[in-house]
Amino acid sequence: MLLASGASIPTIAGAVEEEYAQSEANSGHCDGYVTDHTDLASEIDIDESEYRRELLNDRWRMLFDKYDPEGFGEIPLEDFLVALQSTEWKTEIPANKRDILLARVKESRLQAITFQDFVNVMSGKRTRSFKCAVHHRDREVCSENDFHLLLHEPPLFRRMVRMIGDEFLTEERDRKYYADHYTCCPPPLFIILITLVELGFFTYYTVAMGEVNPSGPVPIDSVFIYRPDKRLELWRFAFYMFLHAGWLHLLFNLGVQVVVGLPLEMVHGSLRIAAVYMAGVLAGSLGTSVFDTDVYLVGASGGVYALLAAHLANVLLNYNNMEFGIVRLIGIFIIASADVGFAIYDRYAAEQMGPPVSYVAHLTGALAGLTIGLLVLKNFEQRLHEQLLWWVALGVYAACTIFAVMYNLMHPDYP
Repeated sequence: MLLASGASIPTIAGAVEEEYAQSEANSGHCDGYVTDHTDLASEIDIDESEYRRELLNDRWRMLFDKYDPEGFGEIPLEDFLVALQSTEWKTEIPANKRDILLARVKESRLQAITFQDFVNVMSGKRTRSFKCAVHHRDREVCSENDFHLLLHEPPLFRRMVRMIGDEFLTEERDRKYYADHYTCCPPPLFIILITLVELGFFTYYTVAMGEVNPSGPVPIDSVFIYRPDKRLELWRFAFYMFLHAGWLHLLFNLGVQVVVGLPLEMVHGSLRIAAVYMAGVLAGSLGTSVFDTDVYLVGASGGVYALLAAHLANVLLNYNNMEFGIVRLIGIFIIASADVGFAIYDRYAAEQMGPPVSYVAHLTGALAGLTIGLLVLKNFEQRLHEQLLWWVALGVYAACTIFAVMYNLMHPDYP
């Protein structure tokens, strides 16, 4: 049977199409046949897109970010109390929600309110939108209509970075920011290079002198060793750090500067750690020239103890914010006391196989770390920049350095 021109075959799809057109023309009102058929895939796409738009344009996020401009994902308690009293928050957030948030702040033992806590109170129920908002840091958006969560185990490098942040940073905000943003670029080269150079010098003098033992031999004829009778050769005040009195001395210094110095450099940067290290080295030689005038000086103990003391100051000043603070203090004191005790024994009690080697560099290097460390390390500067202790540290280091320099200038002929 042939159809006339312009005629069409009535089909279900055609009826649905015609019905949709009529409903559009009548603004959704239709007296005729209405189908219950829906396109499941289209509905899912619309649903996912709606959730994504809901998250990205979330007014809670906008309110929260005004008091979290760095994007840490949390607001300190003091700033959060200010936010609760702001006109905008009073307008946008119902009074009962503000009361709940205020109670949460008063009950919290933490130092900040996270975005998750904020959304939890504001949502009142755990909808899909809430879950997306809570885990917004772990989201991956592949397309406009594709939004899903990735909660995967971080790689080994990222776990190591997080562990270093927990160990050497005191503020939770700083730890989170460091763990999320550290890329090892530029790499921590100072401690690595100084360790390799010291190891190379020890190998060279071991081969040249034809022997090695736990406490010697000391290369007293080296142009790098600090000698009281050659104080006018100014490079000796710094370059003595490349030499060591035996493999035990070398092993301790290299071990501490790698275990403590390398993570500190990853956190604070090469320039800051180099400043602390070299300040300790100079303090070691200057202190020895004043308080132990007739001895030779080798080793990087001044710089190593400056790093140890800087980390010790970090633990002491932020004791309440650090996990296992008492364990860290005990560990640092045991290590430092054992090494200083061995150095004092070797200086006064042990049978001398050569010229005496000073232990004063350990103490003056530690003093340099306690002072210059407060001046240049990031977390110290942020906490102490406007406090009296910052200026006390600067004054102590400057006064000690000036005194040692003037003492050497006024006594050029000793010993």
